[in-house]
Amino acid sequence: MLRIHFGTEDLNRLRVAARPDPLWEIVNSLHLLQNRQGALVFDPWRREVRAAIARAGLTRTVASLHRLCPCAAYLPDFLTPGRGIPDLETGLDQVLSTPAARMSAELGRLFANGPVPPVARRLAEGDVEALERLGDALRRYYAVAVEPYLDVITSALDADRPVRAEAALSHGPEGLLATYQDFAWRDDGVLESGYPVDKELELRGRSLTMIPSFFCIRHPVALADEELPPVLVHPVTPDPGWLALARARGAGGSGRPGGPGARGAELPVAQLIGHTRAEVLEVLERPMTTTQLGGVLRLTLSTASRHATVLREAGLVTSERRGSRVVHRRTGLGDALMNGGVRAS
Repeated sequence: MLRIHFGTEDLNRLRVAARPDPLWEIVNSLHLLQNRQGALVFDPWRREVRAAIARAGLTRTVASLHRLCPCAAYLPDFLTPGRGIPDLETGLDQVLSTPAARMSAELGRLFANGPVPPVARRLAEGDVEALERLGDALRRYYAVAVEPYLDVITSALDADRPVRAEAALSHGPEGLLATYQDFAWRDDGVLESGYPVDKELELRGRSLTMIPSFFCIRHPVALADEELPPVLVHPVTPDPGWLALARARGAGGSGRPGGPGARGAELPVAQLIGHTRAEVLEVLERPMTTTQLGGVLRLTLSTASRHATVLREAGLVTSERRGSRVVHRRTGLGDALMNGGVRAS
């Protein structure tokens, strides 16, 4: 659980980044390539990007980036230096200007339980050539994994921002925080969210920057070092079928750079996720416990729980423990799937 403690004036210092931060999109997308989270939404992107990486001869380069940015509880902070920096080169300058002592300490923490790869050792020593290669690797990865999708990323964030602004204007900072489904605002001034580790963040009069991220899923992300200017990166999850729609917007009907256009046929939800899971998602229009879910659909408790787990891992359902019960509810992403369907990819 992540708990962010706000003082009396800290809410008034809350800010929201206006644009995606390229370094955060790089890091979060690297994580997505190492796991299967959000499969329904991001698997088409994964297939496309892995093919693009292979075509560009970047397989070893991306493998090296994975070692520096593993899908794990700890991420070196120097890889994400900004508070919503919209320009890639400005962000890279900050990464490569990280003091050697700090980079060495963070890489030492990353590889505390195993051998240090040669590239990390050279970076920790401040090797100029290694730093230049890191900058080039991040730049080349961005060009195949993030940059081709900037129109969709920007559109998703542009749609998200007015919702936050309206809430802030109408109800103040607390109203703004209430618009984030991933967070729970407590009366004692603590913002809570699910998190891989137990973490407390005291703002102590510092401005917290909310950074929306297209490739961030499941839970928000904060910096590991609590002494750095605090940021909270939060998911702006696209609808299923976003990649097909992006292709369709491209010139000549081929929105994917260098690839064919998408098929236009609507794909029924049951065909996409299976008949039983489609039924589970349909009845979870209202919250239900596992027992209620099994009763309505005549499923055993273990079967109902398993389907809910699969849907939760796909980002379509959230589950919350209340005493001895687990309550499941459909997410905004699940609503979008049930109400509009998706396009085949």
